[in-house]
Amino acid sequence: MRIEAYTQVQKLYNAKKPAKVQDKAKTAASDKIQISSIGKDIQTAKSAIAAADDIREELTAPIKAAIANGTYQVSGESFAEKLMQKYEEIESL
Repeated sequence: MRIEAYTQVQKLYNAKKPAKVQDKAKTAASDKIQISSIGKDIQTAKSAIAAADDIREELTAPIKAAIANGTYQVSGESFAEKLMQKYEEIESL
């Protein structure tokens, strides 16, 4: 095999390769995010909920005191009524 023939064949292969296209302008790509007004409202509501106390002490303090004193009484009838109301709400869904 002749070396000159090899280089000539390689030149032919290189001639058929597409030339690399250079970028016209090299700019840094940046991502951009835009939150809608509804999204902002939801975000505000979430932060307000997160800042609020989980337990309303003005409602739970008297019940805790009654339980601690042993004077807290639960009516079986009212409990059953509330239980049935919740059951009916779930059934209607």
